[in-house]
Amino acid sequence: MNFVLLITAPISHPNAWHGYYFAQSALKQGHQVQIFFYGDGVQVANQLLCPPQDTLNLSQLWQQLAQEYQLELAVCVAAALKRGITDKDNAHRHHLQGHNLAQGFNLVGLGTLTEWLITADRHLSFVGK
Repeated sequence: MNFVLLITAPISHPNAWHGYYFAQSALKQGHQVQIFFYGDGVQVANQLLCPPQDTLNLSQLWQQLAQEYQLELAVCVAAALKRGITDKDNAHRHHLQGHNLAQGFNLVGLGTLTEWLITADRHLSFVGK
């Protein structure tokens, strides 16, 4: 089965974690999973986040999962820029002083999500409100 996960929950919300655990479980069962971070969900792609030492780092967990299963961690470019998250190319394009997109995450447009939804068997949203 091909799942598309739309994660809009901020990193501090339980649904952000539920999205990760669902993806992990589905991949272990042999399903295809595509992940798209949108709205406040893009916070997970900020490499400057520093969670307390006694907690799991959701960004690192996504990075490890992506590496293990060769996943694309797609992040909406407009939502990311709005929240101060950018890659090197967009930082240069918009004359910003630096970039902070965590390794393994990719800034993409909403067209990517649209293409994935067309071919998905199931779509799940992990919303923070």
